[in-house]
Amino acid sequence: MSEKSFDVAAGALCLDFANTVNWHASEQPVEGLLDYYDLIRWGTTAGALTSAQADALRQLAGAQADEAAAALARAVQLREAVYRLFVGYAAAGKVGEGDLAILNEALAEGLGRLRVMPASSPPFLLDYPPRLVDLDQVRWAAARSAMELLTSDDLERVRQCADDRGCGYLFLDVSRNRSRRWCSMESCGNRAKARRHYQRQQQGEEMG
Repeated sequence: MSEKSFDVAAGALCLDFANTVNWHASEQPVEGLLDYYDLIRWGTTAGALTSAQADALRQLAGAQADEAAAALARAVQLREAVYRLFVGYAAAGKVGEGDLAILNEALAEGLGRLRVMPASSPPFLLDYPPRLVDLDQVRWAAARSAMELLTSDDLERVRQCADDRGCGYLFLDVSRNRSRRWCSMESCGNRAKARRHYQRQQQGEEMG
């Protein structure tokens, strides 16, 4: 099993899921889900799984290695479809029918497992049974999140990092004037700022 941490600061679970690839928009993306255990680890970090569910899935994956590998492949297929859906909409207001089909297939499987269950506040909630153990349940949670974001007003706030190297990071722009451009100012934002400063210096020297 690989050990790694995941960034889950995009503002929506489905966007965090899409961001499990680093440099997603570059020619050399870096895969973050190398095995099914990475998928479990991401699900726990992102809040899609409880620790008890994660433990149960680790046991199931250990006993059904081939099935776990197939479930990972389905999850990665969904992730790429989700990524393309939000990138396409953010860039041009368009999405691919094939990607919607992949999402709807996952939804058809997952939504049938949802249950209305007693809670405290509110008194009832719609969620997966706490004892559910299925190798596809992280995929279902990501699909449900994508459905909710695609059908909400927040869809207009989805952005992709403007870094020209192909960072590809997706996020919800919750700034007041909707002007956020970077995954973070500490990384891609500072690089762009430094590059602009350098270009201005070069132009000044040429004019002088």
